[in-house]
Amino acid sequence: MKNPPNISNSHFHAVDENELFAAKSSIHKPRILLLYGSLRKNSYSRRVIEESEKILQAMGADCAIYDPTDLPLPDTDENHPKVKELQELVQWSEGQVWCSPERHGSATGIMKAQIDWIPLSIGAIRPTQGKTLAVMQVCGGSQSFNTVNQLRVLGRWMRMITIPNQSSVPRVYQEFDANGRMKPSSYYDRIVDVLEELMKFTLLTRDKSTYLTDRYSERVNRSK
Repeated sequence: MKNPPNISNSHFHAVDENELFAAKSSIHKPRILLLYGSLRKNSYSRRVIEESEKILQAMGADCAIYDPTDLPLPDTDENHPKVKELQELVQWSEGQVWCSPERHGSATGIMKAQIDWIPLSIGAIRPTQGKTLAVMQVCGGSQSFNTVNQLRVLGRWMRMITIPNQSSVPRVYQEFDANGRMKPSSYYDRIVDVLEELMKFTLLTRDKSTYLTDRYSERVNRSK
C-alpha cells in the first residue's frame, strides 16, 4: 500500500521489531535520581525520599538524592554550582523519583524550581527524554492527588516515561517513628509498589530509550 501523500518516504519507518526487542542489556545498576520538595528541617517529602532510596538500593539500584538547599531561583545564575550539580545528576540518571508536599493545592515552589532548572536540551542531549519517572506526594491532612497529577503533567512535558503507579501519603506526620523511619502501613506498601514498578520500567526501557524516542518529525527536521 502506498504511503499517504504527505509522508516523506525516506524518513518514514515501520517499527523495527528486531531493534525494539533486541537483546541488549546493560550490566550496571539502574541509576535513579531522587528529588524532594521541601527545605524544612523536619521535611516529610525528604523522609519519604530517604526511605525510597533504601528500598531502591535493596532492589539493586544505584541512587542519588539531590539536596535543593541553596539552589537559586530559575533564570538567575545558570552557572551556580547547585544548578550544575542538578543538571549533571539528571544526565547521569536513567530513572527518577519526584516527591513533593502539597501546598496550596499543588507542588511546592522548591519542587518546581528543580524541574525548571532541568532544560529540555543541553547541547545536543535531551537530559530527561526517555527516562523513567515515579511521582509521589505527602499531605499534612487528608489524602489528595493534586500534586501527583501536576507532577505527571510536568514529567510528560519533560518527555519522560511516567509510570502508571503513584503514591500519596495522607497525614504523613503520623507515618514515621522517632528514628525517622516509615512505619509499616498500606502507604508504605504502596511506595514499595511504585518503586518496584519504576525499576521494572527502567530495566525494560533504558537500553531502548534512543529507539523509543526516535521520531518521524525529528528525522524530517534534521534533514532540512
